[in-house]
Amino acid sequence: MTTVAPTAPKADPSSAVGLRIRALREAMGLSLRDLAQRTGVSAPMLSQVERGETSPTLASAAKIAAGLELTLSQLLRLDEGHHVAVSRAGAHRRFARGGHRIEELTPPLPGQRADVSLHELAPGATTGGRADPPMHEPGSRETAVVLGGALALVVDGGRHELREGDAVTFDADLPHHFENEGEEPTRFIAVITAGLRRS
Repeated sequence: MTTVAPTAPKADPSSAVGLRIRALREAMGLSLRDLAQRTGVSAPMLSQVERGETSPTLASAAKIAAGLELTLSQLLRLDEGHHVAVSRAGAHRRFARGGHRIEELTPPLPGQRADVSLHELAPGATTGGRADPPMHEPGSRETAVVLGGALALVVDGGRHELREGDAVTFDADLPHHFENEGEEPTRFIAVITAGLRRS
């Protein structure tokens, strides 16, 4: 006797949109009331949308997208052809600022709230001036992993010495910079997550 597995029900589009709105809202550290104030859409309506109990009108969806700092297309993923984006080694965006070389490892996707980059600091080089203002939006966090050489993180007046294999996570909306005071180039990976810190 052949057993036929039941067909999985198709996902409700309104449920998918609601889950995405909730995930984006929570990633920004916003309550329903916060998002309601930013959008003009009531908190009870936002709650119903997030739970998939109702679909937002086009006008409401546009307001919600603006409140989440996205375009409507980005919120609804209309401009995303696939859910996997491969960033090839030869196509990475590269920048150089004095003795600081940067290679962006993540592709520039709409609505992306995390960025991974490879950095190389020449001997004596830094990533920014000591009095530079915060480089990232409020609530951001950064994790750096030292791949080779010695690295110093100066954040909010404190100095932290790092060696190959060490990792550090810190609030990236505080004044900070990296220094290489060694005699060899330093390489490190930086991962920046936007707006995730809530306290």
